[in-house]
Amino acid sequence: MSAIAMRAPLWLRLLRDPRAALGLGLVALVLLGALAAPLLPGAETPDFMATLAAPDATHWLGTDDLGRDTLSRILAGARVSLLVGLCSVGAALLLGGTIGLVAGFFGGWVDMVLMRLMDVLLAFPGILLALGITAALGASVTNTVIAIAVVNLPVLARVARGQALALRELDYVKAQRALGFAPLTILWRAVLPNALSPILVQASVLLAASIITESYLSFLGLGVQPPTPSWGNMLRDAIGFLDQAPWLAWFPGLAIFLTVLGFNLLGDGLRDRLDPRD
Repeated sequence: MSAIAMRAPLWLRLLRDPRAALGLGLVALVLLGALAAPLLPGAETPDFMATLAAPDATHWLGTDDLGRDTLSRILAGARVSLLVGLCSVGAALLLGGTIGLVAGFFGGWVDMVLMRLMDVLLAFPGILLALGITAALGASVTNTVIAIAVVNLPVLARVARGQALALRELDYVKAQRALGFAPLTILWRAVLPNALSPILVQASVLLAASIITESYLSFLGLGVQPPTPSWGNMLRDAIGFLDQAPWLAWFPGLAIFLTVLGFNLLGDGLRDRLDPRD
């Protein structure tokens, strides 16, 4: 990548990449939908005169078995999915990034203890670990965030550790050590800024995985609880009406697909744009 291109704003560099631009557009669409959710009534209000209505001019995406507007519920579900995804990844980024950077920078027994703890979490399949945590703590939005954050924690810790291991051997880090700077000062001023880009790229990809995990948990009844709309519990409710009203499953499934696709494409674009070797 040329020096002039690298000086361009990140959003402009993303727009020059068709895949990243598509991902950015899909993510922006989901964000706008989530912001517009309070403007559309009917997400939690039953209307027994309009149960299982097909998509029409009044209800663009139809209604469910209680007469609730599907479009309103999908937009409200977007708020839940984004809230859970952002909070869980943010918590994992803060804690996992700190653990990984400290382990990689200091090495020795600190590295061994911290990373063996992360290996314990990695030994469990992510969805099973999330199921176990929510089953133990109870089904709620807060506990769903905690469960997904724990699943994401070792992934971000390992990425941060790898960056710290590479950066601590560079000349400018060794020079700061020779000048007598405190280890935490070097970690904060020299290592963290240069390790941040790969960690953020990994976090953007984990957002997509977190949204899928939240949908899994809600589908199984261990995530967001009714009457709060969630794409997962909308899919669960649609199972009994696939013959009568298949659109009840189509539209939440499509929302999950487009959101996950958007974050994955955006993550790929960020990786390509922030890679100094490109």
